[in-house]
Amino acid sequence: MDRVTPAVVCLSQSGLATARAAALALAASVHGLDGRVTGADVEFSDTMGHLRALFAAGVPIIGVCSAGILIRALSSALSDKWAEPAVLAIAEDASSIIPLLGGHHGANAIARNLADVLGGHAGITTASDTAHGVSLDEPPAGWRLANPDCAKMMAARILGGETVRLEGEALKDADWLAALPQNPDAVLQIVATERNIQPTEERLVYHPANFALGVGCARNCDAGELSTLVRETLERASIASGAIAAVVTIDINADEPAVLALAGELGVPVRVFDAETLEAQSTRLANPSEVVFAEVGCHGVSEGAALAAAGLDG
Repeated sequence: MDRVTPAVVCLSQSGLATARAAALALAASVHGLDGRVTGADVEFSDTMGHLRALFAAGVPIIGVCSAGILIRALSSALSDKWAEPAVLAIAEDASSIIPLLGGHHGANAIARNLADVLGGHAGITTASDTAHGVSLDEPPAGWRLANPDCAKMMAARILGGETVRLEGEALKDADWLAALPQNPDAVLQIVATERNIQPTEERLVYHPANFALGVGCARNCDAGELSTLVRETLERASIASGAIAAVVTIDINADEPAVLALAGELGVPVRVFDAETLEAQSTRLANPSEVVFAEVGCHGVSEGAALAAAGLDG
């Protein structure tokens, strides 16, 4: 899914320097209160209305203002913690960065990033972060949790004194889990794997997004047919759908409904290559096709796209 650009909301000229620094660190825009802030990227006149509109649109909000303003503006709009965007408050002098909402869905990570950049203090209050420095329901970039609904309960049990068993062939790349209290005989289990392991209430399964999924299809291909083919192929290869980083294909398929639907189903972006880039992979293809070459100018679409995305070392 595409990243939603955050909004850094500034309510006074004295906070603009901090707002600008935060926006630069996050590749975000500065929203300034008309009549009180000069030089903002976006101007607004109704503070409460503007904050509510951003929140309703799913835009992460970094307010260079008091936490109380954000709380009063958004309290009546809260309904689904899993779907709501991150909300943070930053002091005008950048001394404090406080995640107010969405701590385990981006806000804590943003706070840490801004604290490093601005030299302030990230006021992280979520229990699992403060106890072990690990957010079980917010794995680092490049990792996906198969059963996020179970993360909170497991975190509570760990905070209550239980230990965990760390397993899986991808564990060597999951050093972010090392701080958890461990015991090889523990009931609670955390698995880091590319394989399709069944998660449970006592087993969290994390997948590293290591695979590029190459696809090709005729125009107006049936979306269900493509989805079924992909699911069956992943199952035969013992690869979890959560280990897919992107759906890749030729550029003429950039607007193909079945390809876009597949990417949406998997929760990953679509990446496309032109025919010349795919043809550069022709010597690496296991199944080159003259028919495909005659149609689109390369000897393989799905295989070529996967190889192009993976690179020479992939």
